[in-house]
Amino acid sequence: MPTFQTVRGMRDLLPEEAEKLNYVIAKARETAELYGYKEVITPVVEPYELLSAKAGEEIRQRMFTFKDLGDRTVALRPEFTSSIARLATTALKNEPKPLRTLSIGSVYRYDEPQRGRYREFWQSDFEVIGSNKPEADAEIVLLTNSLMKAAGLRNYVFKIGHIGVIRGILSQENVDEKVQNAVLQRMDKKEYDEAFNLITSEKCRAILQGLIELKSSKAFETAEKMKAYVKDYDEAEAAADNLLEIMNLVTESGCPIEIVEPGFGRGLEYYTGMIFEVYIPELDIALGGGGRYDRLIEVFGGEPTPATGVAHGLDRIAIAMQMQNITQKIKQGKRVVVIPAKEEQSADALKIAQTLREAGIPTEFEVMGRKMAKALEDADRRQVDYAVIVGEKELKEDAVVLRNLAKHEQTVVAISNLAEKIRR
Repeated sequence: MPTFQTVRGMRDLLPEEAEKLNYVIAKARETAELYGYKEVITPVVEPYELLSAKAGEEIRQRMFTFKDLGDRTVALRPEFTSSIARLATTALKNEPKPLRTLSIGSVYRYDEPQRGRYREFWQSDFEVIGSNKPEADAEIVLLTNSLMKAAGLRNYVFKIGHIGVIRGILSQENVDEKVQNAVLQRMDKKEYDEAFNLITSEKCRAILQGLIELKSSKAFETAEKMKAYVKDYDEAEAAADNLLEIMNLVTESGCPIEIVEPGFGRGLEYYTGMIFEVYIPELDIALGGGGRYDRLIEVFGGEPTPATGVAHGLDRIAIAMQMQNITQKIKQGKRVVVIPAKEEQSADALKIAQTLREAGIPTEFEVMGRKMAKALEDADRRQVDYAVIVGEKELKEDAVVLRNLAKHEQTVVAISNLAEKIRR
């Protein structure tokens, strides 16, 4: 018989890894509750046309695409925003604004597998739909800051930019939108020569070259330099102004912005405004990122609707916690195993186990038919807290033996008092 392995880029998460991921997921849900976001669940499989419309060339090339049995071209979602934009034009169309949504689940991209980059990975996606105000952009940065804090991460750094600055220059220089998208894709990868070779105007190339060379150790200083540099480009100057306004709101609320990158692009075509990412020094890939996308819902047939959002790499946050030696503080109840002394007591033992579960106590049952000594040895090895031993003699008195496995102490306890005794 062949030994099967996972498909390349996919992973099995073993209990400890699953526990870490679920811990981060729980923190994302707690953050959503604090900020007033409601969770929605969308399909893993969507129409290819929906997912590819504004995804960007690189993501389009990396989507898992196939024909279904109805000969329709569909794909596994590479991110959540397109699905949420679809919802905003259909089921949520008449909901009061702003819409604040949370989505949590697996997404799929055919990337080259490496640490923190898989072909199936987990995201928490937060979207604010209906507001064009800088406060909405500030909110998605601030909730990201809250999630990083909740995960216990240290020394994380926010990088911020504004796609409107580059698009403002390119538009005023009459660069076609398709070319703009290609330029931004390459600038995002810091392939500046390849990006500028797509532009015929020498002046435009020189302006962009000068823009990416604007650097300062202070974020606000860089943003001010950007604004002064693009003063001859009205849309770009307004975008730089908008960026400064968002930065002020964020920093006034206690979240520092360390890096402003004038040539920052991100890989998605739908961005129209502020964009950002968050990093830790130990890992060279972003733990999360997002930005403003004011025209996507219109592309999908909705009314013109401003929107902004962020996606967090939950696997990456779990890895970041591991790299910074952060242990998740999961509240766990006492773990119990119920062991019948003999097979004749199995029915009574099962009933007792079920009573404990109904009382909210995590309870396992000895299903392997092991002798008492072996069953206790196994429970001790797995760090179970208590063993409930169900014997014939004790049952006659409506009692059981409760053994504290850590202290190697045991006592006879009435079945009616068992749950309370374990809790204490």
